[in-house]
Amino acid sequence: MEQNKLITIIGPTAIGKTSLSIDLATHYKTEVLSCDSRQFYKEMQIGTAVPSNEELSAVKHHFIQNRSIFEEYSVGAFERDAVELLNRLFKERSIMMMTGGSGLYVDAVIKGLDDFPEVNPEIRKDLKVILHNEGITRLQMKLKEIDPVSFGKIDIHNKQRLIRALEISIGTDKPYSHYLGLQTKKRSFDAVKIGLQADREVIYDRINRRVDLMMQQGLLEESRSLYEHRDLNALQTVGYKELFAYFDNLYSLEEAVNEIKKNTRRFAKRQGTWFRRDPEITWFDYKTDLDEILSFIDSQR
Repeated sequence: MEQNKLITIIGPTAIGKTSLSIDLATHYKTEVLSCDSRQFYKEMQIGTAVPSNEELSAVKHHFIQNRSIFEEYSVGAFERDAVELLNRLFKERSIMMMTGGSGLYVDAVIKGLDDFPEVNPEIRKDLKVILHNEGITRLQMKLKEIDPVSFGKIDIHNKQRLIRALEISIGTDKPYSHYLGLQTKKRSFDAVKIGLQADREVIYDRINRRVDLMMQQGLLEESRSLYEHRDLNALQTVGYKELFAYFDNLYSLEEAVNEIKKNTRRFAKRQGTWFRRDPEITWFDYKTDLDEILSFIDSQR
């Protein structure tokens, strides 16, 4: 019996993952599961580079704008929902596509989330007080001091993940990174991981041009419509928080756009750091011919 395969396309933002996943899904007559945590929310379209209507109609996608920013949706909930969906879909086909740049969400589906000990809830409360009184930089420096591995791996600009890493490190007297990857959950599929890569200058140029296109498409207006909800966790993301700062007169519009580009480049760098540590990824140049990637996938079946 042929083993189910989850073909996973990963890589930095703006590298071309969506296009490749659609080409592959079309070839294998299958569907695409998105694990981009920014694209879950229906109120956020332009700033999260949601696939176009044409792309969405080319093949069926899952976990694209299926939630509201007013709903709490954790990576644990995504793991549960995604695995349940895959188990159903694999009854009808032997290949599924998954794509996205959120490394934690990719790992959650393929390996399962790590189990952490329970810690005193007062630690989280204390960390939130520090965040409120002294700012996120204080917490970032604290994590760098007690767990430099996690500091270099997680998104230290994500307040929730930063606090989570700190509360585990403090509450267990072991670094958060100690608990990562200790076990892999059994899945009903094998994962074939394909990474897209390019020179840094190419990636940065693609990011800059994408941000310019987003502004042309109406990112400013989209952000303005979300401004009153700016404290929601879903909106603590690149592309929106910089424009919220513009609305607060902290930046000029030009400065805000430049900050979006800069922070997106930083995000791409963190994505690269995360993915380069995974020896199971087979890397291809972003311009690689489709037939070459198809030949590789077929060799893994």
